[in-house]
Amino acid sequence: MPVLEYGERELSSLSRKDKKLGKLIESTGYLKCEVSEDLFDSLVGYIATQQISNRAAETVRMRITQKFGIVTPEKTAFLPEEEIKSVGISMRKARYIKGLSDAVISGALDIDGLAAMPDVDVASRLTSIKGIGDWTAEMFLIFSLGRMNILSCKDFAIRKGMMSLYGLKDIERGTFEKYRKRYSPYGTIASLYLWHLSENGG
Repeated sequence: MPVLEYGERELSSLSRKDKKLGKLIESTGYLKCEVSEDLFDSLVGYIATQQISNRAAETVRMRITQKFGIVTPEKTAFLPEEEIKSVGISMRKARYIKGLSDAVISGALDIDGLAAMPDVDVASRLTSIKGIGDWTAEMFLIFSLGRMNILSCKDFAIRKGMMSLYGLKDIERGTFEKYRKRYSPYGTIASLYLWHLSENGG
């Protein structure tokens, strides 16, 4: 599986801009980030794992792979909603996945064409599909398209990591945006370290 390509230039830039983040990067070391090449399969995974814990998400993803292998629009089109639901997701999410399949098959969503579009246009296109919100679009941008400047304010673990790093009890939108601008154009790399901090005692 391909990985997000970054190195000393990006890490040095973030460390210069933010001393606390720089210390976190130094103490943590390099974090590998795998990028999925199958766009539809990965997008189905993000829809299925919205608003659930990391542990539950891993279980759901494992079940999807075991039951269906690589998920394709054509395969999904013929699956009953009940069968999609059987991997441990809600009926609503099963319907969203069916809707995504219909959008791709009908041509309403050119999923392969997203790779050539700017971040904001990808997000706008995806969120026009029922069941795809900002968080799902942002995860797709990072883990499917390998975009470098994504920092999701809707991601609980990102916010938790940020609060831990800066000693905050809460993080308001204005504060979040201040850090987003500071991390730019490498918000995705900052996200990797904030996730790591959140999951490892942050």
